[in-house]
Amino acid sequence: MTHQIRPLDDQDEPALLRDQFRQLLRYRALLAGGVAVGLLGGGFLALSGDDTYTATGEVQVRSATADPFATGASADKGINIGSERQTAVSDTVGELAAGTLLKKGDDVTARKLLAGLQVTNPPNTLTLRFSYTGSTPEQARSRAEALANGYLAHRKARTEESIDNMANGYRAQLEPLEEKRDLLEERTGVDAADDVSSARANIIVSISELSRKISELKALDTTPGYLNKKPVAPTEPAGAGLPLLLGLGAVVGLALGLLLSWVRLVFDPAVRSPRELVRSLGAPLLGTLPRERAAAGTLLAIGRSGSRLAEEYRAVAFRLAYDPSFAERRRLLVTAPRGDNAAAAAAVVNLAAAFAEMGRDVLLVEADLRTPSLARDLGPAAHEVRPPRWAAEEGDRSWPAGGRSNVDVPGSGAFALVAGTTADNVPRALTSASVGRIVAEADRPGTVVIVLAPPVLSYADAVALVDRVEGVMIVCDPREVHRSDLERIREIIGASGGSVLGALLHPGRGRLRRAERRPGSGRRRTGGGPGGPVAEADAPEITGNPDETMGLRSVTLPGARR
Repeated sequence: MTHQIRPLDDQDEPALLRDQFRQLLRYRALLAGGVAVGLLGGGFLALSGDDTYTATGEVQVRSATADPFATGASADKGINIGSERQTAVSDTVGELAAGTLLKKGDDVTARKLLAGLQVTNPPNTLTLRFSYTGSTPEQARSRAEALANGYLAHRKARTEESIDNMANGYRAQLEPLEEKRDLLEERTGVDAADDVSSARANIIVSISELSRKISELKALDTTPGYLNKKPVAPTEPAGAGLPLLLGLGAVVGLALGLLLSWVRLVFDPAVRSPRELVRSLGAPLLGTLPRERAAAGTLLAIGRSGSRLAEEYRAVAFRLAYDPSFAERRRLLVTAPRGDNAAAAAAVVNLAAAFAEMGRDVLLVEADLRTPSLARDLGPAAHEVRPPRWAAEEGDRSWPAGGRSNVDVPGSGAFALVAGTTADNVPRALTSASVGRIVAEADRPGTVVIVLAPPVLSYADAVALVDRVEGVMIVCDPREVHRSDLERIREIIGASGGSVLGALLHPGRGRLRRAERRPGSGRRRTGGGPGGPVAEADAPEITGNPDETMGLRSVTLPGARR
């Protein structure tokens, strides 16, 4: 059966964001490292820097006016506050302030003085705010006041200079008129012509107008502004304190950690979420095993009361039973992507027990002929038994006709086990007629054949069995398998004529080992890996009662019923 994976749409975007955020939280070491670096940086800046103090004064700028109390008089007439702000930080103002400070015993250059000055303009005002940052409170106060007074002095001098220039220009125009007026007065008599009298009158009017303008210029109020707020010595250092710097450092460090986590997430080849696993494998997620499997004292979880692991295996078995593709063929090949195959071995044993609980005739075949372990994990074989009747007729003594075991599940039933044996020619053994006869037993009504194969990407053994079994289940740890591995598995199985029925996830080996070391987790296990062999004291008891019809030997688990 081909599983169609629904493409992501707009409704999946919130779920994707939640998945990505959870994936970022997986890299807790990077997040903690970023926060630690930010805290160290904030603490270093707070403790290593020298304390500085800032004093602030405010100057209200006004323009020169003849009568500030007259109706309609405006103090902002002709003032460009932006230009005034640039003037306040000019070298001329700095030199005036440096000269004033030198008289008070503070020898500082204009350039160094202006380096600690900041002039701002509050919106919609004619106010300039002088802020000076110094090493001591008194230094900050005196220098801020000197700079503000220097600006006012410079502006007043510039206004008075403009008035003097305009007055000198009017006087230059007035002198020729006065000389001409004097000449006309000498010619004026009783019989003077009318034109002479008229010219003299016009000149007198012009002289009067120029004299009035000069008088108005001299009467202007040249006050450049007022120091509304005198600078005072600050009582506390300026800048952010230790708590604020630590908070900012933590925020910046967290942002850095999130950035590093995102970069790590982008270049991480491992499967980052179940959604991505389903998309890469092209098959649904059948279940996720809890960590209980690591602390269990036996390979077989089915039959233990109150076991969450057993319930998860039962749920997976029911999902497979109702899968149309599996229900038609009743054959299942279980394998892992690569590496340790212990998790897949535990899965096949418990799935076989779960199907036995449903009343199915289950045949479990261990097709791992390189490192067979099921017989050792469930108990050492004690007796040779006769092969099945069809194998004796054909005279085939090679695997898997060598023998079977009957595994009793406590309170649930039993299933048949064909344990793997080491073979010199593994491909020939897997493609033999005996294997075909074993797999063909699933054609009988109510029979289920489950085959355990080595990791599909490590050996080609699973590929050799796909054409006979068809349905494949992948058992993997989502933190160890790569997306490229899942895509390759899907392509290999599809090209071999089979289909992936789904994936079964199990916890990582590191978490399982930590669970094994917890107090009260049971006896020390003799084997490693998830669902590995039981402790030697817990090994099942082997009885030698062969079944004459099937060629079975009985493997009785502790507490099992015959």
